[in-house]
Amino acid sequence: MLILVKQDEYIEKIKGGWLEMDVVIATPSVMGKLSTVARVLGPRGLMPNPKTGTVTMDVAKAVTESKGGKIDFKVDKAGIVQSLVAKVSFDSKKIEENANELLQTIVKLKPSSAKGTYVRSVYMSSTMSPSIQIDTKFMAQ
Repeated sequence: MLILVKQDEYIEKIKGGWLEMDVVIATPSVMGKLSTVARVLGPRGLMPNPKTGTVTMDVAKAVTESKGGKIDFKVDKAGIVQSLVAKVSFDSKKIEENANELLQTIVKLKPSSAKGTYVRSVYMSSTMSPSIQIDTKFMAQ
């Protein structure tokens, strides 16, 4: 977790290659200064973004949500959901809990007008590896 309180100091550290953070939360006034490290933070998904709630005037709320396990996921036009559920350092139990929480959240968000099978298939993969299909018949739909 990186909160840009000492923003100039942290921006210099990031320019030097320091990236030991999970999320960067900033106020709109700091975004101009962060643009100097956007090429470093952007490709790693760390650049603050108003859509994800990491650019906000209420930094305390954003930090609380982030520490509380806020789930972010993307849905494309075909209805494919993509999300990060774990890091390499997580043990298997934590990965299972996180994946289950994501799936349960998706099922809870099912619109009442959606009929039939809502989740057709589930696949998991690590970066740059083949995916593994997860059996969906044990999920509550």
